[in-house]
Amino acid sequence: MPLRKHRCRFKSYEHCFTAAEAVDWLHELLRCSQNFGPEVTRKQTVQLLKKFLKNHVIEDIKGKWGQEDFEDNSHLYRFPPSSPLKPYPKKPSYQKDVIKFPEWNDPPPGTSQENIPVRPVVMNSEMWYKRHSIAIGEVPACRLVHRRQLTEANVEEIWKSMTLSYLQKILGLHSLEEVLDSKLVNSKFIIHNVYSVSKQGVVILDDKSKELPHWVLSAMKCLANWPNCADLKQPMYLGFEKDVFKTIADYYSHLREPLLTFHLFDAFVSVLGLLQKEKMAVEAFQICCLFLPPENRRKLQLLMRMMARLCLNKEMPPLCDGVGTRTLMVQTFSHCILCSKDDVDLDELLAARLVTFLMDNYQEILKVPVALQTSIEERVAHLRRVQFQKSYPEVYQQRFPTPESETLLFPEKPKPRPQLLMWALKKPFQPFQRTRSFRM
Repeated sequence: MPLRKHRCRFKSYEHCFTAAEAVDWLHELLRCSQNFGPEVTRKQTVQLLKKFLKNHVIEDIKGKWGQEDFEDNSHLYRFPPSSPLKPYPKKPSYQKDVIKFPEWNDPPPGTSQENIPVRPVVMNSEMWYKRHSIAIGEVPACRLVHRRQLTEANVEEIWKSMTLSYLQKILGLHSLEEVLDSKLVNSKFIIHNVYSVSKQGVVILDDKSKELPHWVLSAMKCLANWPNCADLKQPMYLGFEKDVFKTIADYYSHLREPLLTFHLFDAFVSVLGLLQKEKMAVEAFQICCLFLPPENRRKLQLLMRMMARLCLNKEMPPLCDGVGTRTLMVQTFSHCILCSKDDVDLDELLAARLVTFLMDNYQEILKVPVALQTSIEERVAHLRRVQFQKSYPEVYQQRFPTPESETLLFPEKPKPRPQLLMWALKKPFQPFQRTRSFRM
């Protein structure tokens, strides 16, 4: 926003702007933005500036704010000295891994060496000799070795720990406490979202009662495949597509919680700071979407596919007079995708920005991150192999021989000498000499 010096009632004010100047500048900015487009009106711009004034993004020249009394006139406004928004977490100067991975070699609680009951031993000459031999180092002392198998709970903890660590690394934070409560992250959701998917990558639910209602799914298929609605049995009429869209919008607007959930709101908002680095933002969104409950992830996948197809469908009639399809999608579904529990007015801007990015990159964002999956699977396989090696060393040596044991089993054969070629036995090339047969 351009700032300059203004006079009001025989007094000068530095670094401020009039309401009309703010409307002119912001209106032009929104019209040129790919997130909004030329459909934005001047009245809508005034409404947005009213939200800014109410939430202390701007204030009048006397420092008043909190009400939506902004009008398109010559009244003076300025920016407050500090931002009202929660600042994005700053990147640390060095990486610090705070995610503690489980140590499988630690003995279970209550099974330490001190707690093992010991029977009193009657000392005789034989026992004295054994203890004396151990004391002087002739016989190694016996120690209790705890053999633990990698349980399902251990695997779930590995998935949770490594996924959180991966997100923390992308965001470049000391800790995720500012953006995410790790206690609310369900490892079962992560594993289900990775493995229980269809060929198209959409999550498959085990509990069918949490599935989308059949009539909503049919309506979404109808609009996504417009005008080729194969399973549509009812005759279409003028404005039919508008009624179908309204049906879908009504269902999603009455959800108890946004699809990205309340407790993940700060995590998704933090990723918005990475939008300038598109690849990093996509990776961070991939991780955050794995934390969603499977039913939420499925509903989000189906909704984003429908929204993207509608925006690209040139045969689709206008679903709302005077509003473009892309703008309508963002305005209609932003609140049901992302909002905070407090429902602050500025959430609408954050949600619109996030939904726009989701629409443009939904195929990548709602994919399973292959690098993370491979890394975790290799980690789990390594731990299982280590546990198997400790429990059954002889069997492990037979199945996975070391280079030394392979040398004993398969001794190296002597290499045959290379055969001498016939041309190597001949005399070296002699220069041409003239003989008598060539004389005239």
